Amino acid sequence: MSPRMRRAPGVTIGDVAAAAEVSRSTVSRAFTRPQLLSPETVDHVRAVAARLGYVGNQAARALSTGRFGNIAVVVPDIANPFFPPLVRSLQLAAETADLAVFLGDSDESAEREAKLIARLAPQVEGFVLASPRLSEELIRELAATRPVVLVNRDLDGIPRVLIDSSGGMTEAVMLLKKLGHQRLAYLAGPRDSWSDQQRRAVLTQTSDAAGLTVEIIEVGRPSYAAGRDSVSAVVRSGATAAIAFDDVVSQGVLAGLELRGISVPSDFSLVGCDDTLAALTTPALTSVSAGAAIAGTAAAKLLIHLLDAPDPGAERIAIETHLVIRATTSGSARMQNSRSHSGPSGRTTS
Repeated sequence: MSPRMRRAPGVTIGDVAAAAEVSRSTVSRAFTRPQLLSPETVDHVRAVAARLGYVGNQAARALSTGRFGNIAVVVPDIANPFFPPLVRSLQLAAETADLAVFLGDSDESAEREAKLIARLAPQVEGFVLASPRLSEELIRELAATRPVVLVNRDLDGIPRVLIDSSGGMTEAVMLLKKLGHQRLAYLAGPRDSWSDQQRRAVLTQTSDAAGLTVEIIEVGRPSYAAGRDSVSAVVRSGATAAIAFDDVVSQGVLAGLELRGISVPSDFSLVGCDDTLAALTTPALTSVSAGAAIAGTAAAKLLIHLLDAPDPGAERIAIETHLVIRATTSGSARMQNSRSHSGPSGRTTS
């Protein structure tokens, strides 16, 4: 290692300030809150610090300021392809403020989510809760003690970022009606998911207004297996098209339909949500766009602002969605004949 890269003994923040011809507070901000300075100043201070061999001591700063430079993001299922782009974009935005990101996966459990938050709280300055399963009461208790930003949970008084599925869901229903479908199925997500609650409501209202019938089929935790296993109920419902809670469920539905000899889109049309797996399905999946990466960046910026200004107001950011039409949607003419592959029709609702 070059001698210039070693930390020189005895080099202090004051030495860096003197050499850079700036104040001590400017040096501190260059390492802890660079967003408060111009990029030129940050680069200058850090270059001088590197030349002198000074590196900001995070542990010392934490002891003196009570701020550890860490935030946490908690998601219900990191294996769900919706969340990795959200976490990645959030982390990139946090790094601009010199914040490290701790990640927690609640495994779709409100109880585990509460335990994760309790263990992370002493080590972080704030939380981003993505699609939290916690009760409103517990979320508000946390927000009273730490800065909190929510993603896809709409609670008054708490800053939140919402991916508004209403536009994309409405487009999906109207496309299916245009293609001649009269009976739809919705493969629902977890009941305590804000996104699922919104999608159910929009789908039901839009379908009623369009004169379409909708069967709600509960699939439980969204997964490939849940989607595949729901196909029997979909066929019994008499639906000629379905909208799934997310693309993972849709992928399972495609597999289940293929096992029954039902062709997509000739015999059956399918729409997913989140637009995360289009390149991985055959045929390519029609899906409601997500904006997960945009949501992650917005949530990080809200939390950074909240850390710098403890009472900035409960901002509500809504990200619009639209339908991305691909190869899994077509007319319904052949579905009536295809049911002979699948046994008697029936009705599955909840």
